[in-house]
Amino acid sequence: MSERRTVALVTLGCARNEVDSEELAGRLEADGWELVHDAAEADIAVVNTCGFVEAAKKDSVDALLEASDLKGHGRTQAVVAVGCMAERYGKELAEALPEADAVLGFDDYADITDRLQTILSGGRHTSHAPRDRRKLLPLSPVERQQAAEGGAVAVPGHGGAAETPPEAPIADLPEGVAPVSGPRTLRRRLDDSPVASVKLASGCDRRCSFCAIPAFRGSFLSRRPSDVLNEARWLAGQGVREVMLVSENNTSYGKDLGDIRLLETLLPEIAAIDGVERVRVSYLQPAEMRPGLVEALTSTPGVVPYFDLSFQHSAPEVLRRMRRFGDTDRFLGLLDDIRAKAPEAGARSNFIVGFPGETEADLAELERFITHARLDAIGVFGYSDEDGTEAATYEGKLPEDVVAERLAKISRLAEEVTARRAEERIGSSVTVLVESIDEEDGVVGRADHQAPETDGSTTLLCAPDAVRVGDLVAAKVVASEGVDLVAEPLGLGVGA
Repeated sequence: MSERRTVALVTLGCARNEVDSEELAGRLEADGWELVHDAAEADIAVVNTCGFVEAAKKDSVDALLEASDLKGHGRTQAVVAVGCMAERYGKELAEALPEADAVLGFDDYADITDRLQTILSGGRHTSHAPRDRRKLLPLSPVERQQAAEGGAVAVPGHGGAAETPPEAPIADLPEGVAPVSGPRTLRRRLDDSPVASVKLASGCDRRCSFCAIPAFRGSFLSRRPSDVLNEARWLAGQGVREVMLVSENNTSYGKDLGDIRLLETLLPEIAAIDGVERVRVSYLQPAEMRPGLVEALTSTPGVVPYFDLSFQHSAPEVLRRMRRFGDTDRFLGLLDDIRAKAPEAGARSNFIVGFPGETEADLAELERFITHARLDAIGVFGYSDEDGTEAATYEGKLPEDVVAERLAKISRLAEEVTARRAEERIGSSVTVLVESIDEEDGVVGRADHQAPETDGSTTLLCAPDAVRVGDLVAAKVVASEGVDLVAEPLGLGVGA
């Protein structure tokens, strides 16, 4: 069709969702849609929802309602929900939120243009019925990989049968839309940040009793190394200096490709890409950490020694009820091993307090771990039941006021220990990737131990016109405020 069609993508949740939004953007632009940043300027607003915890679900609903309020007051004609919450609840979400004109699941992504055009034309698309996506592929990881490549199931970010055909000329694609993997996963950047995430895999085979993610994201499925490398090369050509590898569990990468150590060999190849100055790996499972992976993350040139370790708790009995493994001393030993190889390595984690059956002694054990772990960043969540999880059926639920009290207590401790860890970095040398420059905040970026959005930032004490966004600047830390650092440049334009 020749008429102008505009679409805005509103993204909630994690970096994986951001990658999915850029895939949707690539598909839509390749089909002739014009992407706009402001939902008020779009014919249709697509809200990529998060379905992880109650707070995230509330934010997603609020975003859908906010976009729906635009209808009838300007250009916006329709609002569509996609993403994890849409996939997880489907018809239930559509019935509870009639303000949304459609609720689309992952299976709709390959035909997103047809779905949106139907909705704009006044038609209706039946909301999908949620299903356990772990059951859509074989149990055997190798057979699962073969089935997925045959198009047996839609996996966002992995390509699919409905992709642009391989014979389509690259010149026919809009500028900035990448044919990055066979069979051509399209991706369109939605910002000009010097950092971008690349999906290493999707889904998860772990069965943590509190987590619903595997049910709606599916079983673990690695991307082919060639696809990851091609996408990283394309991002470098778009000005990306830092590539962050994301998935539900990066430590499992390669097990369905016949090589559980595949990440160790892939990392130096990504780091060697022209234009990529640093590589970061997120979402690591402590129980699956192996000496070779620790060695690769601490000694590979261009790969930052950064450890996003999903501890969740440290009291053994709580971890067993969570269907996880480890304890305080093992976790502290892992951190000691990491710091023996890279003393300035960054480490962060998330913790759940108030889990069913958690005792005061369990809480004290968690306090002991957090006090001695010297983590750079900590996320703390109070337990709440998640639909369809094993933990929701557990006895021994703690009263809400007790959970809230423990959440406040551990949150205060987390603030204290992360601030103390930041103080320890005063006097150390860091390399800062410049991400923003403005009159109010000055020159702001991130050091190697700071991941985007979650781990604080570093302010450089230099004139705004002395650097550019995307520069890597060697600096010395001179002060800290909470988890944030202040640093004086030692030399400007490193890697510029």
